[in-house]
Amino acid sequence: MVRFGSFTLLDGISIMINDRDRIGLVGRNGAGKTTILRIIAGEIKATSGKIVISGDQTVGYLPQQMIHKNGKSVYDEAMSAFSSVLDMQDRINRLGHELADRNDFESDEYLKLAEELSVLHERHRIAGGGSLDAEVEKTLKGLGFLSSDMKRPVSQFSGGWRMRIELAKILLSRPDFILLDEPTNHLDIESIQWLEEFLRDYYGGVILISHDRAFLDNVCSRTVEISLGKITDYKVPYSKYVVLREERREQLLAAFRNQQKMIRDTEEFIERFRYKATKAVQVQSRIKQLQKTERIEIEDEDNAFISITFPPAFRSGAVVIEINGLSKSYGHKQVLDGIDMVIERGQRVAFVGKNGEGKTTLSRIIAGELDHKGIFKLGHNVSIGYFAQNQDELMDDNKTVFETIDALAVGEIRTRIRDILGAFLFSGEEVDKKVKVLSGGERSRLCLACLLLQSCNLLVLDEPTNHLDMHSKDILKTALQKFNGTLIVVSHDREFLDGLVNKVYEFRDHKIREYFGGIYDFLHRKKIDSLKELERKQRSEGSYESEKYSDNKTLYQKRKEQDRVIRKLKSELDEVENTVEFIESEMNRIAGLLSDPGKTSVMELFNEYEKYRSEHDALLLRWERLNIELEKLKERRI
Repeated sequence: MVRFGSFTLLDGISIMINDRDRIGLVGRNGAGKTTILRIIAGEIKATSGKIVISGDQTVGYLPQQMIHKNGKSVYDEAMSAFSSVLDMQDRINRLGHELADRNDFESDEYLKLAEELSVLHERHRIAGGGSLDAEVEKTLKGLGFLSSDMKRPVSQFSGGWRMRIELAKILLSRPDFILLDEPTNHLDIESIQWLEEFLRDYYGGVILISHDRAFLDNVCSRTVEISLGKITDYKVPYSKYVVLREERREQLLAAFRNQQKMIRDTEEFIERFRYKATKAVQVQSRIKQLQKTERIEIEDEDNAFISITFPPAFRSGAVVIEINGLSKSYGHKQVLDGIDMVIERGQRVAFVGKNGEGKTTLSRIIAGELDHKGIFKLGHNVSIGYFAQNQDELMDDNKTVFETIDALAVGEIRTRIRDILGAFLFSGEEVDKKVKVLSGGERSRLCLACLLLQSCNLLVLDEPTNHLDMHSKDILKTALQKFNGTLIVVSHDREFLDGLVNKVYEFRDHKIREYFGGIYDFLHRKKIDSLKELERKQRSEGSYESEKYSDNKTLYQKRKEQDRVIRKLKSELDEVENTVEFIESEMNRIAGLLSDPGKTSVMELFNEYEKYRSEHDALLLRWERLNIELEKLKERRI
């Protein structure tokens, strides 16, 4: 149980979590999802009850908000994953200095310190203390960091890259369970896909909170719903959970209605015969019956009937945005380099790409917030409504939620202010909260509600869904689908973009690339980019159709053979990596036993450890050779 004052957040919940489980925690904002993760991670304690983690199992927790020490470098932050080994190193250094300054070589105290130093040296070696630098660098590079990034302060990186640093720390510590709270909020689409693959293949358990439907479906095979302080465990992915939950809700509603009718009938009977002596026994029996009745509770459905629409967009010119040779840099860092773009009236465009590739920069240029080089033209009669990632910082902290909306509302829309606020989870007394006391998510939702009141024909939205729950995202998406103006959305949420956009611009290497179609069309094309490059190469060779056909067929056969060899190498790499993971887990297990061997011989454990270490070193050399061979093949790929 978890209580805050007189409020009960979680009421007597119980759950069994297995080693390889992939669990998605779902429920309304404030239902207690993050609280459960923090209890499992040991950050807070429950009011009553207990959590039991069997054996020496470890937990790695990635919270929504990460705190890094100012000035700490990427490398140093990742190295902090080895805090226990580093503490051991500090103790070894202190003991070494102390023994060097003493000359009572025969004393009991000196011999005791020397023995402790010997044991620590052995434990430090077994724990991999001599190869920490290589491990940290290898892991960070595997997550996309460059050698030049290692000494850069963490503060210089975006939220998505900071999350990768935290993931690196979790990887390096190799926990038995990974707990993730909204991990996709600041990740680009490619990073999310990488994270999905990593979590699917991870040898331990995963428990995560996310409002990204596609992410939940691709990772989780079990969905745990938190509602009214209780949990319901569904052994299915999210999309199947939605269907089962609706069926279960219908059953609960039927039982709830029957129970309510029984309660009304019983209460009427008690009231009617309360003062009749001949019915005293029956009345008391009914009263006891009511007291013993376990009331069925049904969580109120979200206000799905509310239909929010943007004001009709007045007509703009046929060309809304025209860009030629536009460039933007911050000091020596080039972000955009000579890009061209044309967006026409009524188009619905997504900006996608890795973090730091210029999506937000171009959005701010379009909104008139940044200078630039090159030509940028805004079309005739274009009015922009802009939602920035830091939009919440621009509001008046001393105004209430209602006053913030009321200041923007004009005309008939004023009669729907409370409906709009309700759609974004502000209801009752919450509309009287001051902006300064709102959480980050609440402030973002209020900004989006304000956007509904602006009269514009070009909407530019930079990550509008980061702090929205699924219901609020659905409302926003429906409103945007009905919007009859031009739309530009920067987002990593595939489910949100699906059915919303019909054109995609990919930002990469300071350039942009145009794709027609929806977000899943773009993702499909990205997977066959190599084949498109082949087609372009084929078209450039030969001038006669017969020659083209011959060349194409030869190239296709060569490419097919190359792909076969690459697949074989990748398969070997996967096999090596899986074996390395198993050996490392065994080495960690033996290292733990060496600190407390019990009845097992220390020499036997040590010999077993050395055997695994020898295999581990050989496998790493093989892994390195396979990687080099694979990279060379990719470079020579036709």
